[in-house]
Amino acid sequence: RRVHGVAIGDYNGHVGLGVKVAKEVATAIRGAITLAKLSVIPVRKGYWGNKIGMPHTVPCKVTGKCGSVQMDLIPAPRGTEIVAAPVPKKLLQMAGIEDVYTSSKGSTCTLGNFAKATFNAMKHTYTFLTPDLWTLKSEVKNPFVEHADYLSKVDK
Repeated sequence: RRVHGVAIGDYNGHVGLGVKVAKEVATAIRGAITLAKLSVIPVRKGYWGNKIGMPHTVPCKVTGKCGSVQMDLIPAPRGTEIVAAPVPKKLLQMAGIEDVYTSSKGSTCTLGNFAKATFNAMKHTYTFLTPDLWTLKSEVKNPFVEHADYLSKVDK
């Protein structure tokens, strides 16, 4: 039985990861590509320091975990590039992140868990709410104020 992992990305904020087990190599790769396409997630990018130019790094420190592997993505200044091992570096490049520091703990020699931990960390970039994601709500009147005329006319 063969285990194959496939990563896809558009190098502009979207990345997917698929893992498939099958008896034949071609079947496993085909299934992994399908699963990777189905698991595409948006990756939020941010700034380190001043908001000059396009976003280039992760918005804040995020952590992902799979098995014993824990992966931390830490924002980095512009020009630092991706400071990571080859597996997470390729995933981060596919996501369109240009500058980031990484820190990993656990048994990173299991490449499947290493890739999944990186993917989970990138998934967490959209799990927190910051002021730039706040939606503007129209001011809603209190029901007592809105229906004050009717309430004052009702006989008790």
